[in-house]
Amino acid sequence: MARLADYFVVVGYDLDKRGGSEGQGHILQRFPEKDWEDNPFPQGIELFCQPNGWQLVPERERPSFFVSVLTDINSERHYCACFTFWEGLDNPQLPKAEASEVDEDEVPGLVQPAQVFAPKSLVLVSRLDHTEVFRNCLGLIYAVHVDSLSVPLETVIGNLLTCVIPVAGGSQRTITLGAGDRQVIQTPINDSLPVSGSSVAHLFRQLGIVNVLYLFCAALTEHKILFLSSSYQRLTDACRALLAIMFPLKYSFTYVPILPGKLLEVLSTPTPFIIGVNSFFRSETQELLDVIIADLDGGTVTIPECVHISLLPDPLLQQTQTALSMVLDPELEMADHAFPPSSTQPSTLKIQDKEIRAVFLWLFGQLFNGYRWCLHIIRIHPEPVIRFHKAAFLGQRALTEDDFLMKVLDGMAFAGFISERGPPYRPTDLFDDLIANQVERIRQEECSPHKVMNHIKELAEQLFKNENPYPAVAMHKVQRPAESPGHNDPKNLAMFPLLDDVTVQLFIDHAAAKLQTAPPVVKAELKGMVPSGPPLGDIVDRHGHVLANSARRLEVVRNCITYIFDNKMLEAKKLMPAVLRALKGRAARVCLTQELNQHVLQNRAVLDDQQFDYIVRMMNCTLQDCSHMDEHGIAAILLPLVTAFCRKLGAGITQFAYSCVQEHMVWTNMQFWEAMFYSDVQNHIRALYLEADGGEQSIASRGQQESGPAAGGQELLGALELASEQSRLWPTLSKEQQSERVQKEESTVFSQAIHYANRMSYLLLPLDTSKNRLLNRSGIGDVESVSNSYVTNSIAGSMAESYDTESGFEDAESSDVANSVVRFINRFVDKVCNESGVTNEHLKALHTMIPDIVQMHIETLDAVHRESKRLPPIQKPKLLRPILLAGEELVMDGMRVHLISDGREEATGALGGPPLLPAEGAIFLTTYRLIFKGTPNDPLVGEQVVTRSFPIASLTKEKRISVSLSMDQFIQEGLQLRSCTFQLLKIAFDEEVASDLAEVFRKHMHKLRYPQHVQGTFAFTVGQSGKTLVEHKTKDKNQSIKTLSKNLVKSAKRTIGRQYVTRKKYSPPTWENRSSLQSELDEDELSVSEELDQSSLTLSSTIRSSDRQTMSNVVERACCRDYQRLGLGTLSNSLTRSKNEPFRISTVNRMYTVCRSYPGLLIVPQSIPDSTIQRISRCYRQNRFPVVCWRNSRTKAVLLRSAGLHAKGVVGFFKSPNATSAGPSQVDSTSLEQEKYMQAIISSMPSYCEPSGRNTLGGFTSTHMSTSDSSDKLRQPKIGALMKQVMGGKEDVPGTFSRGGKWGSIRGSGRLSAYNPEVGNRLSSKESPQPNGGPSEALFLRQQRAYLYIIGDKTQLKGGKQDSFQQWEVVPIEVCDVRQVKNSFKKLIKACVPSSATSEPSMTFHRCLEESEWMCLLHRVLQVSVLVVELLDTGSSVMVSLEDGWDVTTQVVSLVQLLSDPYYRTFDGFRLLVEKEWLSFGHRFSHRGAQTLASQSSGFTPVFLQFLDCVHQIHLQFPMEFEFSQYYLKFLAYHYVSNRFRTFLLDSDYERIELGVLYEEKGERKNPQVCKSVWDYIDRLNKKTPIFFNYMFSPEDEEVLRPYSFISNLKVWDFYTEETLSEGPSYDWELVQRGRQERLAEEVPDKPDTTTPKSQRRIVWPCYDSRSRVVPDAITKLLQDLQSLEAELGLPPEKWKDTWDKIKANQRAEAKLENRPSFNSSLLMSSNLSHQRRSQGVYLPESGVGSSINLAMDRETSTTSTPVAGRPSTSTLYSQFQSTESENRSFEGILFKKGALLKPWKPRWFVLDKTKHQLRYYETRQDKECKGVIELAEVESVIPGTPTMGAPKNIEEKAFFDLKTTKRVYNFCAQDSPNAQLWLDSIQSCLSDA
Repeated sequence: MARLADYFVVVGYDLDKRGGSEGQGHILQRFPEKDWEDNPFPQGIELFCQPNGWQLVPERERPSFFVSVLTDINSERHYCACFTFWEGLDNPQLPKAEASEVDEDEVPGLVQPAQVFAPKSLVLVSRLDHTEVFRNCLGLIYAVHVDSLSVPLETVIGNLLTCVIPVAGGSQRTITLGAGDRQVIQTPINDSLPVSGSSVAHLFRQLGIVNVLYLFCAALTEHKILFLSSSYQRLTDACRALLAIMFPLKYSFTYVPILPGKLLEVLSTPTPFIIGVNSFFRSETQELLDVIIADLDGGTVTIPECVHISLLPDPLLQQTQTALSMVLDPELEMADHAFPPSSTQPSTLKIQDKEIRAVFLWLFGQLFNGYRWCLHIIRIHPEPVIRFHKAAFLGQRALTEDDFLMKVLDGMAFAGFISERGPPYRPTDLFDDLIANQVERIRQEECSPHKVMNHIKELAEQLFKNENPYPAVAMHKVQRPAESPGHNDPKNLAMFPLLDDVTVQLFIDHAAAKLQTAPPVVKAELKGMVPSGPPLGDIVDRHGHVLANSARRLEVVRNCITYIFDNKMLEAKKLMPAVLRALKGRAARVCLTQELNQHVLQNRAVLDDQQFDYIVRMMNCTLQDCSHMDEHGIAAILLPLVTAFCRKLGAGITQFAYSCVQEHMVWTNMQFWEAMFYSDVQNHIRALYLEADGGEQSIASRGQQESGPAAGGQELLGALELASEQSRLWPTLSKEQQSERVQKEESTVFSQAIHYANRMSYLLLPLDTSKNRLLNRSGIGDVESVSNSYVTNSIAGSMAESYDTESGFEDAESSDVANSVVRFINRFVDKVCNESGVTNEHLKALHTMIPDIVQMHIETLDAVHRESKRLPPIQKPKLLRPILLAGEELVMDGMRVHLISDGREEATGALGGPPLLPAEGAIFLTTYRLIFKGTPNDPLVGEQVVTRSFPIASLTKEKRISVSLSMDQFIQEGLQLRSCTFQLLKIAFDEEVASDLAEVFRKHMHKLRYPQHVQGTFAFTVGQSGKTLVEHKTKDKNQSIKTLSKNLVKSAKRTIGRQYVTRKKYSPPTWENRSSLQSELDEDELSVSEELDQSSLTLSSTIRSSDRQTMSNVVERACCRDYQRLGLGTLSNSLTRSKNEPFRISTVNRMYTVCRSYPGLLIVPQSIPDSTIQRISRCYRQNRFPVVCWRNSRTKAVLLRSAGLHAKGVVGFFKSPNATSAGPSQVDSTSLEQEKYMQAIISSMPSYCEPSGRNTLGGFTSTHMSTSDSSDKLRQPKIGALMKQVMGGKEDVPGTFSRGGKWGSIRGSGRLSAYNPEVGNRLSSKESPQPNGGPSEALFLRQQRAYLYIIGDKTQLKGGKQDSFQQWEVVPIEVCDVRQVKNSFKKLIKACVPSSATSEPSMTFHRCLEESEWMCLLHRVLQVSVLVVELLDTGSSVMVSLEDGWDVTTQVVSLVQLLSDPYYRTFDGFRLLVEKEWLSFGHRFSHRGAQTLASQSSGFTPVFLQFLDCVHQIHLQFPMEFEFSQYYLKFLAYHYVSNRFRTFLLDSDYERIELGVLYEEKGERKNPQVCKSVWDYIDRLNKKTPIFFNYMFSPEDEEVLRPYSFISNLKVWDFYTEETLSEGPSYDWELVQRGRQERLAEEVPDKPDTTTPKSQRRIVWPCYDSRSRVVPDAITKLLQDLQSLEAELGLPPEKWKDTWDKIKANQRAEAKLENRPSFNSSLLMSSNLSHQRRSQGVYLPESGVGSSINLAMDRETSTTSTPVAGRPSTSTLYSQFQSTESENRSFEGILFKKGALLKPWKPRWFVLDKTKHQLRYYETRQDKECKGVIELAEVESVIPGTPTMGAPKNIEEKAFFDLKTTKRVYNFCAQDSPNAQLWLDSIQSCLSDA
């Protein structure tokens, strides 16, 4: 029973304290005046009566009513019903205002009303929430007062305060206050269910479903929620509704439905809250950043950006929303029906309210089902103590990832839920019933909304009945104030009187006395055992989450464990990888723990070393996939096992498994230990009571245990049942029995605590206590915050904090293991002992014990550690030593590592074949390379050797990774090293490698990768013992050169001026020093200062004094030979140099003063003096002015190269000459000189005559281009189209193209460049009006080809205007800058060598390749090059003037020369091309290759590689035009970044001279092994072996190549994708050769048993073997055979080139004799191929397997070529050759063959091929298309046959024979029996040969 009202208070406006603008209220009277003992009077009521503040108003307002809720210190809620009315009083401000206080807020003009109204509130304070009753009671008191009824107010109030009603139980009471009124109060049946009236329905109507769900989730996950409304009662209702739908959880944070304005600062509290505020204060709520604001009047919910609300997990959210919409809007379903039912109105609000609550109840039933199975009962007496095992609950629900559930389970509300509903013996309510009995129903119905609705309606009915047990009775009779006409008249309303407190007190005392005499009301509480509902295990199975592991996998696990314990180690080893894979699944892990359990006897299982190792390995693998929460309880089951399995190390020393499985986060997780502890305590306490109650009960429960589906679950059931039984018996026990039980339980907990202190020290103290690995990693200070504690401010918390203060991350530094472990255990013990009620004495005892336990354990560990070190280590594979180059030295000896597989699938066995990776071996760091050498982990290929290496200089990215190999225990750390030679090493250091050693390795690697200076690179340090040279003052071997270069540099520096030398950034590369004799210097028209003269004198004297060889070096190296070959000028000392030659070799740059990055000798027009050149050079970037680099021997057009113009130069350059400025400025003069320069170049062309008789291009063509293979008119539009395409923007689509001779015309419809449309038009011979709009008089000029085209960068050429009379024209193109190349290359590497395998469709090889845009870049470069080739070929000169003139310019210029001039397609020519265009003209190799520390930041940009790739693309399209093979290109691509040779070091000739490396004498060969130049090396190697030679080389004279450049025509270079794991990269030839010799030497001893025929077959793995070596092409094979025969005969070996040349000569002679059509000198090409583009004639499809012809002509004769998966079979290649086919046809003829089932016999032409070991058949003899192949390998027998149905007539029986293969039987029939016999014999001999 409870009082209906505790206090009645009258609150009024305080006239005395009316300071400032804000009024105040004060309590006028309160009854009773003395506080109740059980319920003190709440403070601050006056604030809540007028939440907006106390104010006087000019007009009387209507009475108002609302209920505030106050919460007291014991978190009890008090409901304050406030009834407010207004009373008139004379305006107190009038007299004051007259005095002098006009300075208040009022404006003097305002008329003050004479009377104002003050609020007065009647407040009723109660602990019961009966809003309507309070409204009626207070209304009655007001009515009595207003209508002056005859009843004294004291009586009414006295009755009100003495009214007592029951709290719950479903009874109804009629009450009266003695004023002729009567009210019926119904109490709810069950007190625990909230009463909501219709507030929930109202809340949903105001805010809508989604918004309320947001609020609901926010409240459960502890966010701050603020309601806004202008109605107070609505605020209270909304808050009440939100709490009602949270049932069964109770809200335990700040809850203030109506917050007074004076207390608004409460909103900035850091804790969660639910608060209501009047909309009047809306503006104050705007700046709250983390509060969710629900506006009830506007129906909106505003969630700030920084707040993330976790929503319900997915299917539930959907189901809840559906159910809610069916309740709130039942018409929604029918909305689309053709015949909607007449009316589907939603239920009345009261019912709807209960239906909504039922939906949420149903939702919680789904969320929390099975929670009782995860309760641990750790004390039964004196009070049950229950803990919830969160991890197990989440694990069984398979919701560990779910954010929402995690937060709810961690929240305060759920903690309250457990402590309230955890005890097993208590009264139950609707929710308990739902969890216990209806889970099954919920699960079956969750998919059909209508069944769900029926269930919800049933629940709603129960909820409604709970609130309204007697719905029929409603006899209310309450007096309301009469609405009299003069009611608002202030005169007739008296003030609310002062009441007589004595009278009221008498009433109260009288009632109290009566209560004492009355007998106590005994209401029996119905306690009972709370049922647990169905266990969780089944639930998950129904969804099929658990049974993911197949039975086969579990079988593997079981077998492996059996093998281990039966000591069949070899078997176990084979199964191990499969087991470790299987252990990824949960079922297999559970299976493992069960199996291991069976091998434990009396808590102990002693193993030998190898068994121990395997068991530990499996445990580690099992634990590594457990999360730190251990939601599947795997770590929990393993915990007893790790202390059971052990091995004997020595006398009395045992090592347990726990010392090897410490590396897992789960052991540092406090929650895990708590859960484990509680479950153990529960088991012990259960055992305690089972023993006490005698045997029969324990037998029963044991039976129950075994029969149950999950033994653990049954045990839990037993514990809770027991606890409930004990709680029921507790009151019947005597005091002694009670205290005895309490004591027993307490000592059980205590002993478990000691046990766990031991266990924790086992798992937290590392074997080597000097290394504190685990605790440092997690920083134990954190652990407290995530502990399972519900009572955040409990004693446990505060105790733990006292330890916290000294813990945290400090122990990471001090690394004092013992202390940190002691602290961790102390914190654990404090927490669990406080929660499970251990006495303080015991706790203190524990605290003193723990340090001793830890110390003891450390001592035993030391002994174990000492002994375990002595153990012979498990046999690890022997470290294999790599073969080193001459002069290469080890920097760090082999460190044992594991090579992990990356994203390339070939080696991992993903494409078939055994996995070669992961492999175990060692990593070696040498001065030149990084080498891994080892053997695969897979036992099937354990005898193979795996090698991966790359030059240290090619390292582009190094990244730390942490690798856990599934095979092994924890591996410390790993590195991922990426190289620009398209290699990736993913290594994990073995545990034997100390971590500091790994660090040293990284440092050394960095030092070698980025030396201080280029002299630190391998090419310079090679052969100098060990010391990496950093100092540059080495004594040079050849003084004369050194002096020459020193003087050169000195003078250059003097001329240039200091700033250039210091600012290294601007020393762009240069090339040779072309200095010449004095006579020549004088002859040039040079205007040089005196200073320069002196320097030149010094120079020549130096040269004279030094030996002559140096000078010839200068000249020879200057590529002068090439210039002479091209007729571009000679270097003669005589003065008779013909002046009529158009070009001359200028020495203006001999001191590198004009342009630092150019060579010393340059080709310039004859007519331009050197002084002009110096001036012109300033207009160009880096001073790289235009110079000639090639001349077309036929059209005499020249190719020039330069950098782009400086911005200021551009405009001046294009100024039209007639627009003269007032005075000739500097700019004008330079631009004139530039013009003169251009004019000089144009005049040099024979096509150019005096302007008076200017030839058109057409006339020129007829004379000079008679050799052209197609008439020029045909060609013109093609160039135009191509030009448009090159100039067009990115959005141009390459048009269709067709073949015409050697040139693919491109009918592109690309738009013209926006810069100057006439260029393309002129090229396409189209008319175009003059730019100024005048008449097109100059049309005849328009139609001519310009004499000089300048290829420039679009962005550079803005604003230049073209002049119609100039003879040059600018072609603006978009050019890719180096940044693009760099990024594209990064993506290309990632595509070709991915770091990890991925199944994402967006990450496939082709997708990544496309995204890298590498092919687009190649396309662009090739396109521009082809355009330039075409222009040069039609007689126009071209100047390529892009960027700084050393990247794209170099690419284009080199490609143009390669395509136009066959000389550059030979060995010598290509070398010359690279030396001239790349090295001399200063491509910045060191800078672009990031070769030194200084250029590290700029990153690796493979401009040269891009060029080589373009050459490779051209080589593929024209395989007969190149003397060198594809391998040659790969060789250069590898070595230009490897730093093995000096050729590609440094940025310019100037720098090379400065270092004295430019002219190293050819004579000097102190160390013949060490080649300094890559070209020398290639020459020497080429003499020994045909590796670089292209056998298909048979060039056509003067052929100009025009390759296709569309992306569809480009192929990915196999240099990027292939590797040979057996020997590493094959580009260091001597290493590969030595490796092969060693391997052969090893294989020789196995030869003696020659009795058995040795199979000729061997397996070739694509990524492991070098295919071109295992399956060499025919010619290489023949040459090899020749060599070995010569060796056998003892003849001196002939050089391969001589042999080859002889054969070619013979063949040429034969061809002449037979008059056969043949290509010039090709060995194999004497077939009558009709060819359109000769490349297509022999461009073989990419073939995989070798055959004599195929590989002979393959575009690739390298030693390493790996096939791309899925290439077409070789048989298709045969169709291309007729004459050569005969060599492979050992026997052929016509046979009849019986078709497949029901098909007739048919004659076919059969060919028996011994070489390919197959029987092929064709339709006819002439047919090239093979119809079918019978592989002889599959033939089992050949036997004479018999005729069958449909066989050819008139053929004797003996002519039939059958061929039986593994697949089918073939029936054949020859013309006659001898013929058949011949076939039989031939096939038989073929078979026996094999």
